[in-house]
Amino acid sequence: MEELKEKASKKNQSVEKAFAIIEYLSAKQGPQRLQDIANDLEMNSSTVIRFLSTLQGCGYVDQERDTLKYYLTYKICFIANKVSSNIELRDVLRPYVREIAGALKESVCLAVEQDMNVVYIEVVPGPDQMIKTMQRIGNQAPLHCTGVGKLLLLNHSEDFIDKMIEKKGLPRFTDYTIVTKQLLLQELESVRRLDYAFDNEECEIGARCISLPIRDFTGKVVAGISVTGPSFRMDEVINQDNIDYLKKIALEASRKLGYEG
Repeated sequence: MEELKEKASKKNQSVEKAFAIIEYLSAKQGPQRLQDIANDLEMNSSTVIRFLSTLQGCGYVDQERDTLKYYLTYKICFIANKVSSNIELRDVLRPYVREIAGALKESVCLAVEQDMNVVYIEVVPGPDQMIKTMQRIGNQAPLHCTGVGKLLLLNHSEDFIDKMIEKKGLPRFTDYTIVTKQLLLQELESVRRLDYAFDNEECEIGARCISLPIRDFTGKVVAGISVTGPSFRMDEVINQDNIDYLKKIALEASRKLGYEG
């Protein structure tokens, strides 16, 4: 039994070393010399060449003919695209939505951007079913006055915001809605600095939310998770402990999508 465990451990170490080489090559600009790979990863050259040969035989690594330097092939990209197409964002992030709802006892939504709108793709109502009317699966909401919308706007340039305003306007829903470009840009600077966003009764009087960004492997905000409740109760929910908790969960969820920040 001990011998089997030792063999399994060695196999695991081999897998770790192979992936270390793959990650190293992916992080470098341009092909790399064998000796540089070995030195940087603190491996023997003979070990590295063995793994490189195997990866090359499988089609994941190749060499330049003139320099004999190693580089990753596009087979990695092919696999990544297959994974991306086969895994729904909603399926990956649903457990985090439910965990937050269970922990904070409020309504929690997962939303993405589509056609200059927020689109809700997962919703867990709070125990008293308090949730804004627009926050139903498949429903759309504006980018400029929702917590998730503000996070998604961080992906875009000022030119995009100009186009959004031209196409959608900045409609007022309550006295607290942001309805000018200048105030919206100021709000986005604050959101970028905090790395979370609020809807302070901007869509519906009596309802507040805090939203956290979900990022993919490129660092882009691909979704947002928001916690919504009555204003009087959200005053208690939005404290530093809960903000730290939400940031932790959002980072865990983002890492599921390959984010390394």
